This record gives sequence, C-alpha cells and structure tokens, in this order.
Amino acid sequence: MSRRRRSQRSGSDSSFAKNLFMSIQRFTKLQTRKLLLSAFASGLAITANSQVIKGTVTSKDGSLPSATIVISKTTNGTVSDLNGGFTLNAQHTGKMTVTVTYSGYASKEIELDVKKGINELGVIELAPAEGTLADVVVKGTMAPSQMKAMSIKKNSNAIMDVIAADAVGKLPDRNAAEAVQRMQGVAVSRYHGEADQATVRGTPFAWTSTLLNGTHLPSANVTGSRASVLDAVPSEMIQYVQVVKAVTPDMESDAIGGAINFITRTAPEKRIFNVSAAAGYNNFSKNGTYNGSFVYGDRFLKGKLGVIVSGAIWDRQWGTDSYEVTYNTNLADPVQQKSINSLLMKRYMGERQTYGTNAAVEYKFNAANKIFVRGLWDKFNDIRPVYESYFDFNNNRYQYNYRYSYYQTKLFGGELGGEHQLASRLKMDWSVSDFCSSYYLTTPPTNDTKGLPIATFRQSVPGGFGGRSSDGRKYISYDAPDGVGDDPMHIAAHLNNPSEVMDPTKLSLQQLVLTQLDNKEEDRVAQMNFKYTVSPKLTLKAGGKFRTKSREGINIASTVYAKVGGDPIMLSDLNTTSFPHPNTFFSEIGNPYNDVIMNPLTKDQLFNLFDTATLRKNGFRDVSPATNAALIYNGHENVTSAYVMGEFQATDKLKIIGGLRDEYTATTLNSSQVSTVKDNSTNPATTVTTVTPITTTNNYNALLPMVHFKYSINDNANLRAAYTRTFVRPNFADLNPGQSTDLTTSIPTITIGNSQLKPTFSNNFDLMGEYYFKNIGLFSGGVFYKDLSNVIFTDKSYATIDGTDYLVTQPKNLDHATLFGFEAGINKRFDFLKGFWSGFGVEFNYTYCHSQTEVNRLVLNADKTYSTVTDKTALPNQSRSLFNAILFYERKGVMVRLAGNFRGRSIETLSTQLGPNLYTWADNNFTLDASATVNINKRLRVFVEINNLTNQPLKYYLGDPNRPTQVEWYSQRGQAGLKWDIIK
Repeated sequence: MSRRRRSQRSGSDSSFAKNLFMSIQRFTKLQTRKLLLSAFASGLAITANSQVIKGTVTSKDGSLPSATIVISKTTNGTVSDLNGGFTLNAQHTGKMTVTVTYSGYASKEIELDVKKGINELGVIELAPAEGTLADVVVKGTMAPSQMKAMSIKKNSNAIMDVIAADAVGKLPDRNAAEAVQRMQGVAVSRYHGEADQATVRGTPFAWTSTLLNGTHLPSANVTGSRASVLDAVPSEMIQYVQVVKAVTPDMESDAIGGAINFITRTAPEKRIFNVSAAAGYNNFSKNGTYNGSFVYGDRFLKGKLGVIVSGAIWDRQWGTDSYEVTYNTNLADPVQQKSINSLLMKRYMGERQTYGTNAAVEYKFNAANKIFVRGLWDKFNDIRPVYESYFDFNNNRYQYNYRYSYYQTKLFGGELGGEHQLASRLKMDWSVSDFCSSYYLTTPPTNDTKGLPIATFRQSVPGGFGGRSSDGRKYISYDAPDGVGDDPMHIAAHLNNPSEVMDPTKLSLQQLVLTQLDNKEEDRVAQMNFKYTVSPKLTLKAGGKFRTKSREGINIASTVYAKVGGDPIMLSDLNTTSFPHPNTFFSEIGNPYNDVIMNPLTKDQLFNLFDTATLRKNGFRDVSPATNAALIYNGHENVTSAYVMGEFQATDKLKIIGGLRDEYTATTLNSSQVSTVKDNSTNPATTVTTVTPITTTNNYNALLPMVHFKYSINDNANLRAAYTRTFVRPNFADLNPGQSTDLTTSIPTITIGNSQLKPTFSNNFDLMGEYYFKNIGLFSGGVFYKDLSNVIFTDKSYATIDGTDYLVTQPKNLDHATLFGFEAGINKRFDFLKGFWSGFGVEFNYTYCHSQTEVNRLVLNADKTYSTVTDKTALPNQSRSLFNAILFYERKGVMVRLAGNFRGRSIETLSTQLGPNLYTWADNNFTLDASATVNINKRLRVFVEINNLTNQPLKYYLGDPNRPTQVEWYSQRGQAGLKWDIIK
C-alpha cells in the first residue's frame, strides 16, 4: 500500500466529460483574446433591431442595489446590480413610462421615448419617502445600509444573507472574519483572541467556499487546508458580504456548508472622501493601539472614468495566557490514558499589524461597454515573543522554552474584466485575475534558514513531583482512580523536596529548534458568462471558468540542534530581559504559577544562539529528522468548469431557477517518501534513511444539478425551496504523497498522505421563508438537510506488512454522513413605542445543526488480536448551536449596540485509537462586544468600540469539560475615534 505510485482516478468522471473540458481549456487559452475583441466590436455596433434601457439607481447614501425597475402597465422589469446599474430590454420602441422603486424611498416615474439602440437614463437619484420610515432613513445610522442588504437578499436567486459596508463599520470588527461572524448561521474560529476563519452552518471550515468578487481566494493555511485565513483582510476593504447557503449553477460549487463572498469597493457615481482615526488600549498587554482608514472615489471625463481607493491600518499590542495540559493517551490502560503527562504555562505578549489597500478603476466606452481593473494588497504581521514553563511529570523535570516568531501573511493580486451589451437581449461579461496568498516565518533575520527559533532549557527534579495516585501517576481529581488528584485548573507540582523549585541557575540549555513554515498558493483565473433574455419571463445564462492553482508548502519542518558536548549553558549565563507584567500571570485563576516565572532571553541573544560557529563551539549537533523531506511539497491544480442555467417566471408569484454545473479537477503533487530502518550490521545498530521523490495525480469530475423555487407570497414575503448538489475538494496537505516510515520506535510507524482521496459530495435540501417588515426589518427561518458521501478524516490504525505490525496515520474517506438543522432570525425596530423608547431594536438569529457519521475503530484485545468497533459521532468542527444577539438603540444621531456571539461546542479531532470518550473538543464560546456612535453633525461622528467585555476564555478539552487541554484568556480591548465624511 505504501509503495503505490500509480495514479487512480476517483469520482464520477467520464471520457466524455474529460474530453469536453480539455476542449474548453484549450479554447480558453487560445481563443479568449479573439472572442473579447469580437464581443467589443459587436457592442459598439448594436443591431438596428435593439432597444435597451440603461441607467444607475442611487441615493445620497450611494448606489442602490436590487432596486426594482419596471415598464409601467407591463410585467417587463429587472433589478439593479450591486452597483445600482441596470439593463432593461424594452421589447419595442415608442413612448413608455419606467418606474423605479426601492424600500424606504419615494418611487420615481420617468417618461421616455424609446428609440432603437441604447436609451441611457443616466443616474437616477431617489429621495427618502415621506413618513416615519423616511425619518429613520434620514437620521438613522444603520438604516440605509440595512435596506441595501435586505433588498439584495429579497431579490436574489440564491438563498443568502447580506451585510453592507456601513453596517460592518458600526460594529467593533476589524477584519473580514470578525465582520461576517454577526450573520445568521456563520461561525468563526478564534486565534489568540481574534477571529481568523469563518464557516457557514457550523460545518468544517474547509467546507465553506471563501470568495472575492465571486472567485476563490487562494489559501496559504498552515494546515494545508483549503479554508481561507481572513485576518489579513481589513473590514474597511469590504463593500458587501454575501453568505450563500444554497448556491446557483453560476456560482463556484465546492461549498457544502455554503459560500462567503466578499465584494470589494467599486467606483461611486459621485465623489466621496472619508477618513477615520482611532486610538485604543489592550487591557492584557497594557499597551495602546491605533487604527486608521480612508476611502476616496470619484468620476472623471463626464462620468466615463470612475476610480476608488481605500486603505486601512490597524496596529495593536496583544497578549494571552495559555494553560495547556497533555495526557498519556499513548498508554494501553484506559484509566492511565487520562493521567497527566505535562502542564504548560504559557504567556504571549506581542504585536499585530494589519495593512490593506484596495483600488478599482472602470471606464465606460459607451452605454454598452465598460471595462474595469481592481486590485488589493493586504498584509498581516503577527509578532509573538512566547514564554513557556513546563511541569514534565513523566520525566520528573522542569522545562522552559523561549521563542520569538514573526509570522507574516500576504494576500495580493488583481483582476481585469469587462461587461458588454452585445445585443438588446444578450449580455456578456468576462474577467481574468491573478491572486496570491502566502504565510511564512522570517526569523531569525541573520540566519540563512528562516523559521521559528526555540531555545529549550531543562532542569531535573531528583525528588520527583508528588500528588500521585496509587498507580504512581498524576491525575486531575475527576479521573483519579483513588481520589488523589488536582483541581483541573490548579494542577500543582507537589514537590517531594520543597527546595527543588524552577531556577534559572539550574535550567540548562539542551536543544535549539528552528521550525520552518513557508506556504504559498497562487490562483490564475479566466472566466466568461453570457446572459440571454428570451422573453420577459425567461432568461438563460451560460459560462465557463478555468483556474490554474500552484501550491508550495514547507509545513512545519524542523531543524533540530541537540547539545551533545561542551560545558553546560544555564539560563542565568545568557542575556535576559524582564518578564512582561509578572503580577498578572494567570490572574484569572488567582496567580497560582508566579513561582515558575523566568526572565526570558533577549531577542538578540536567542538569534545569536543559532549562529553556526556558536553552535559548534557550545557542543550542539544537527539531529534534524529525516522525515522533514516528506513535509515539503509542491503541486498544481487545474479546474475547468462550465454551467448552463435558466430563470423562468412561471407565474406572477413563482420563479424557477435551475441548471447544471460541471467541474473537472486535475491535481498533481510532488513530494518524497522517507524510510528509516535499523542497520544491524553495526554494533550498536545505527539507522539508515532513504529519501525517494514521488509524484502523484488525482483527477475527478463533479456533475452538479441544482434547482431553486422562489414563491412571492406578497410584496413583503418570500418562500424558497432548493435542491443543490455541491462538493469539496481534498486539502492539499492530505493529498501530499510524502510518506515517512520509522522503524526505530517501539511500534514502527508509517505516516502517509493519500493522493487517491475522493472529494466529499453532498445532496442539499433547503426550505426557507422570509418576511420583510415595512419599517426596515426582517423575520426569516427554515430547515435544511445534507446527505454526504466520502467525508475525509485522519485515520490512525494498525496494519501488518510482511509480518510486522505498523501504526499507520493517513487521511481517508468515510462512507456516509448526514447533517440537518434549522435556523431563524429577526431584525426588528421598536418603532411602535413612543419617544425615547422607539429607538430600541433587536437582531437575533439562531442556527441548530445535528450531524452524524460513523468511524470504525480498532480495539486491541487481551489476546493481542484486534476487533472493530463502530462509533457514531458528529462531524469535526460541527457546532450544534450558533446564535447572535444584538440589542441596539438608534435615535437622533445616536447609535449604541451590544452584540453577543455564541458558538457551541464541537469536536476538533477524531481518534480511531481512543474513541469518543477521548476526542478533543472546543468548548462553548460566548463573546460580548459593544459599540456606540454619536453624530456631531452631518459629516462628523465619534465612535467607541469594546471587545470581549466578559473576558471569555477559549477552552478545549479531552472528552469531558473537566479534562482541559487548553484554556486561553485575552482580557478586553477597545478604541475610540472619529469618522469624517469630508465629501459626501
């Protein structure tokens, strides 16, 4: 099994599909330029039989997406796009009236005499309607943004939720992941206090497709996952966020959980210029923070040329105390598996910097043709000095680590595209793009090999640690077989010799490690779409996309130097500095570990230890594992997709959207197999390692039918139903063909990727209802069900090869899984109350998910044979309950929001060795944030933001909440500032 080299095709591809998509690929590469030139020429000379009405709908607050435009006394109409633009086929020439309507605004009727060709209405600006709603629109700080989001949702073909830029700006959310966490059914992961990944309906993060303007974001995720890391994207770069829960055929369909589409800013119809500046404080690090942003947009050349530029910077100090426990799960005895191996007391105290800029230019040649260029550059720097003190109970010793890391994340690239009205009934759009994401370490700066430098000191405890049960092991009291154990959050040394405390004069430098991390992923994409209006009731759409992805990974490969000679080097012998804020070390649990606080190395001292001459002088030898070669890989993936879909207005109330999408994926990966064996010809036996290059491929086809039904009960209510088939591709790290074999351990081990993994497919069924209040509000709810096949998980199992038992770790496919649930949400203003109380309102949404799959586990019997046990369990990362609760007040230029976010517990790692009782879980997590804004005048406002009001910790545990594996605290952070609309 481990020697297999030859590729096998998985999935449901056929020779017909392969030939079809190879033809599309060749066409895309060779004919795109010719087709675009032809299309542009066609647009410049629209046929004499064409009669098209074009325009852009705006308000004083910017463009109005999903405005309704109808030719009076007919059913012929359309809705505006995200930029407010619309195209309406008039069907005939002559005098007619066009009516433009938008919730909260006065409708406008425009009389015109339609001629053959294009009839340009220009910019149509709507004014707020009279009455109570108009007062909300004019004076409310969130209302215009909410109306835009609800209008997009109401008129969309897909089942989706939407949030607009102004709403993002009113919440204390500084990156893209934090911005999207407020939306119904969205869950986020938090990394040291800040959200960094998002997923829909609590599914595994790789099951949610993260898009930028409708195209996949490349991911340089450290785990090799396809889940995009979003902490590099400032929230100020975003115009809209669409959370799509049931996709349509014209959308990328590797989205079992759903898709999150971040739409960047585009050129406005009139000049805008605003700036913001804020300063803040982090209560953990006791340091200041600052944040600033700007947005400038304008039009030139009589409106033909539009530009927009935005930028943001967020610089902050941060800190974390992390309490981490490991258990002896490698032992055979099920009781002793729960005994404590080590306790780690860790403090982070660093700096984070987020920078971003977004620019877009568009040029309208005429009413039928425009092109655009847009690009972004985002950077996230995460500087982390880390101070780690250990109780190593199994080995009766202390350990102290100091590390200084400089993680960097980049996301940059650009897109060129165009939109063309080829005829009165035919539109075409196209784009080509190139985006790159990278995640890497650059320390120490003077070393040829970059990575994460770690210095490890150890001190033996001859008297040993006390507080052990009768079997001689350490337990928390919950697991202790005879009741002798510690409080799980106050695990103590219980020294048998009280004088053997952790001491810098006794901590000896034993090991230096440089952990390498350098992941890069680049996507180049070309796509084209055609839309043909057959009649006012039927529209057809078809298109194709080709994406070529390159991936390079050095995934946590370590250079290790062990001290094998020379004089001992004590921590006290080296240059050190003060431990940061020692009086607050684990203050949340009563400061029980002040006696293990050590003054750390200076940064320069740490870097100097890795100098080659210093290493030799002090008796260090390179003992790096040969298996590093298996962790270095590169690959290419080509995806060719095509779709056809139709939108049919079956009746005045019923609309049917259906079609078919096909995606053909061809993946090639290059890595190495590493084998380590004992050479018994020597005495004592030495080990011999061989490294063999390996290349594998994985090709498959995904045929994806979809149908949506949208029934308009009345002007304020929709009922939606959908069947969609979606899928997710295997993660690159799982496909890595690299294999390492180690025969030097007590149980020989094989660690191997699986280049033959099948993609996970899902048949999805959704039923959703929406009711839109007349005063800018919404009530929605529905149910969903997913039938899944080939779910991927990491398997640990035993295998016998040539008479030898091996422990094999490899990602594999599960046969079947299911997921069902329901969701409901309400956004309601209390305008039925009087005076002051009318300013209150509430936003609340809740999602319930239940998933189930079966995992086969091998159990070692007393006679040393194995039997199979089947465990029923939830999917990894699947939270059963998610909710957001926001209480807000908006009146007379004052806005206050109190926002709570809850993510229920979820399994983080499955284990086919240990079973459900020892799975690793993420515990329930509830965070509470607040923000307030006061309008000084029409252009200037002040704001205040506070995060994590309740100092909610992040907690993981092994099987039971009483058995913690990691608990982190972050304290509160906040800022106050000004936003000035210089030109509005």
